[in-house]
Amino acid sequence: MEEVQARPSANARVVRTDLRTRDLVNQAVASIPTLGLQRAAEFLAAMNVPAEIAVRTLVYPHRRRRY
Repeated sequence: MEEVQARPSANARVVRTDLRTRDLVNQAVASIPTLGLQRAAEFLAAMNVPAEIAVRTLVYPHRRRRY
């Protein structure tokens, strides 16, 4: 039998399990006004945050989670 993965609806909240990445991303986003986008991206890369997360959170802030 084929397993089907349901996608959460737009209103459903997904439990965040990676608190370390959350904290690193928040730190990088907060540093953008003083250090700039490039330095924030370098910080996330140095901390081994996956590139897709770094790009989504730094370049597309409206796609960040709000919880």
